[in-house]
Amino acid sequence: MLYILGMKTSTRLITAIIAVLVVTVTASLLTVAPNVDAQETKTSTQEKTISVSGLATSSVKPDQLNISFGVETQEKTAKGALDSNSLLMNNIISAIKKAGITESEIVTSSFNIHPVYESYEDKITGRWTQEIVGYGVSNIVTVQTSKLDSAATIIDNAVNAGVNRVDSVYFSLSSTTQSKLKDDLLEKAIINAKTRAEKALKPLDYQIIGVKHISLDEFVVPYPTPLYAEMAMDKVSRGSTPVFSSDQEISTSAQVVFIIGGN
Repeated sequence: MLYILGMKTSTRLITAIIAVLVVTVTASLLTVAPNVDAQETKTSTQEKTISVSGLATSSVKPDQLNISFGVETQEKTAKGALDSNSLLMNNIISAIKKAGITESEIVTSSFNIHPVYESYEDKITGRWTQEIVGYGVSNIVTVQTSKLDSAATIIDNAVNAGVNRVDSVYFSLSSTTQSKLKDDLLEKAIINAKTRAEKALKPLDYQIIGVKHISLDEFVVPYPTPLYAEMAMDKVSRGSTPVFSSDQEISTSAQVVFIIGGN
């Protein structure tokens, strides 16, 4: 009877030991498995990349003429200066309209009424002081038009009508043209970046398999060189004003980071 009880006890003991071993092995596997998965995930997310700059340029003809000019008058009273200025400016607007310019192509750049001072020395105190001797009015307008061939006629008509101040004359690109060129050049800049990357990768036996990042630079338009007042006024005094336009070199660039892989 004791022997039978001993056999049962031994069986239960063996069963318990096996159960403990199974639990231990299972726990060990659970502990190791996450480490293996984490290592594989880390290895698979490592990307090889190449960063390349793409550039695109274009030489285009300007399509907008910009002329800034106006009238400066001075009288003893502010009203007198304003009336004198308004009379001259109305004559000037009429004159440039005869050159084919519409009111929608004329904008006011600046308008100013200011006192005019004169300095003198006080005979009693010997101090220098100022007093108002009159008022000045300055009215500057800008003509923006696509009629590029009208530059000489506009300036001549305006000066002959009373313009005594020509600030600048220059050719530029209209906003519509700039927007279209910007889209076209950005596309060409990215294509240029891709071409450069492919040429660099070919001898290394790698190829582009994706794009990680794109950075677009600003659209660069050269600042126009204006014909200033002294030049314009001098040419008008000698006869018809020759004004010529020239092509403008514009550019843009893009920085592209490509994801690459072996062939």
